[in-house]
Amino acid sequence: MAKRKASSRQWLQRHRDDPYVKQAQREGYRSRAAYKLLEIQEKYRLIRPGMTVLDLGAAPGGWSQVAAMLLAGKGRIIATDILAMDPLEGVEFIQGDFTETDDTETTVLDKLLTSMGKSPLDLVISDMAPNISGVKAIDQPRSVYLVTLALDLCHQLLRPGGALLTKLFQGEGFDSFLRDLRRCFTKVNVCKPAASRPHSKEVYLLARDFLQNTNNERVLV
Repeated sequence: MAKRKASSRQWLQRHRDDPYVKQAQREGYRSRAAYKLLEIQEKYRLIRPGMTVLDLGAAPGGWSQVAAMLLAGKGRIIATDILAMDPLEGVEFIQGDFTETDDTETTVLDKLLTSMGKSPLDLVISDMAPNISGVKAIDQPRSVYLVTLALDLCHQLLRPGGALLTKLFQGEGFDSFLRDLRRCFTKVNVCKPAASRPHSKEVYLLARDFLQNTNNERVLV
């Protein structure tokens, strides 16, 4: 227990000393993760006015905040997270467990389908990560599971030509998922933004030009 408390104190100190944390506080962003999306946006011009964007695992709202700024009131952002999120102007929020598949309950996917009607998504962004246990054999499969669910959702909600930006930790299952992406999108890039902590295994996979009916699972037309 003492070791865990010491580790937590060290993490908190690193967090306080993090230049991106300090910059986010100065510039009014909800999290340091905003700078990861801003860097990817600067290089790839991913988010454009008029788009419909879904932000998975959105809380506390750093990525939704950036997307709202880039859309400038011309477009739509739907955010979802199992945690509560303080309201953001121009962002629709759905609280619930993205991984839930209980047929007896209204799931996050059900709520998304109701909210969207017949309008497909242009872009899915996801900075989701599992609760880290510190055991690689547990954390890595959980990470792969989350991105696999995000890809499954693309097959149901993403328009042909749309894009997916998602976080994944390097390790077992990474190469297999990358192959899956390349079967579904014509362009796939692996990004490591400067705002990602150097010791972290996280990278961001940017998949563009979604191919229609690759899994024959699309429900929106």
